[in-house]
Amino acid sequence: MANSASGDSVTERIVRVLETFSTERTVQTAAEIGRRAGLPSSTAHRMVAELVASGLLERDGARRVRLGMRLWELAGRGSRALRLRQAALPWMERVQARVREHTQLAVLEHGEALFLERLSSPTAGANITRIAGRLPLHASSSGLVLLAFAPDDEREAVLAAPLLPVSAETILEPQALRARLAAIRRDGFVVAEGSIEQVSTGVAVPVRDGRGPVIAALSVVLPREAPTAGAVEELRAAAAGISAALGSAGR
Repeated sequence: MANSASGDSVTERIVRVLETFSTERTVQTAAEIGRRAGLPSSTAHRMVAELVASGLLERDGARRVRLGMRLWELAGRGSRALRLRQAALPWMERVQARVREHTQLAVLEHGEALFLERLSSPTAGANITRIAGRLPLHASSSGLVLLAFAPDDEREAVLAAPLLPVSAETILEPQALRARLAAIRRDGFVVAEGSIEQVSTGVAVPVRDGRGPVIAALSVVLPREAPTAGAVEELRAAAAGISAALGSAGR
């Protein structure tokens, strides 16, 4: 791809444009996109126009810009995330029907827990997770499971980096985190009280690709005072069901 005067490729600039959108920032002007992507105004307006023409971005009646439906369409074709989500949803619905709080599915993506799906009851307690949102691996229950079963080099990279607090109860000491991860591998689940929000408890289990490696974490978020034993058993049964579905689909 041709480079700009700054040395950035076209692909790098497109990625920077798309990354200016978030779960909280879904609509922007072309000028805002350019500023957040670090692009000259003329370049930003030209790239936005081209991406709108291709359907990767869309404009509303006020000429503001949002991610386009075609981007979602292309991302869904043959995506491993789509395959996993399809296998998981029936089991997530079963867990949600019994737990009646929040049920979530996350994968390891570039050093963070990326959430592919979330089911919630209208009366459920606090939960900051969003679909397509991310949380630190060392803080969230899903992240702890993903980190525990991550490749050694990825796990060590997280342990070597500064561990930033999300709540007053987030584990910040590498040796304590290492011991927590070993316990997760031994027990096959984690109960993380207050690590994201002090009023909540996250419970998570690993999901395997058939009988293969761990590829996801299935979790529930409960009120802090709620018992967790039943949730652990529901999650384990659901994770086994998802793994079996993935194994059958892969044959």
